[in-house]
Amino acid sequence: MSKRTDGNKYYVLKEHAVPEVLLKVVEAKKLLDSGKIDTVQEAAELSGISRSSFYKYKDDIFPFYEDTKGKKITFLIQMDDEPGLLSNVLQSIAKENGNILTINQSIPINGVASLTLSVNILPEKGDSESMIEAIQACEGLHYVKILGSE
Repeated sequence: MSKRTDGNKYYVLKEHAVPEVLLKVVEAKKLLDSGKIDTVQEAAELSGISRSSFYKYKDDIFPFYEDTKGKKITFLIQMDDEPGLLSNVLQSIAKENGNILTINQSIPINGVASLTLSVNILPEKGDSESMIEAIQACEGLHYVKILGSE
C-alpha cells in the first residue's frame, strides 16, 4: 500500500452508501458556490442540516466528479465481443472531450472481453460525469468501473 503525504486514506463510495448528512453537506456547498446564498447558516437550513454539521464535514466530502477536469481516470470495462463496440466506447469518450492515453483489451473469453482505458479529462472542456454516463449508455457493456484517478 502506498503512503499518502497528507496522512489520509480516501475511499470512493456509490451515492446510496453515503450517509444523508454528508449528501446534505455537498448540497449546502453547492448552494454557497452558486452565489445565490450568502451565509453558511442559510445554506445549511435550506439543505436540512445544522451549521455545526456543515462545518464538521465540509472539508471531508466532495463529489468525485467535481475535481476531475485536467485529470486522468482509469476505467475497467467488461464488454461483449461485438464488432464496432470498442469504437462506440472510444467515440463516446471523444465526444465528451476525453483524450485516450492507454487501451488494453483482453482476448475475449465466452464472448466477453475486459478493457482497461486510461483517459485524460481535458481542462475547461471535459466533463467526466457526462463522459461516464455516455460510456455506460453504450449497448453491450456489462459494467464500467473506475479503477482510479489522478
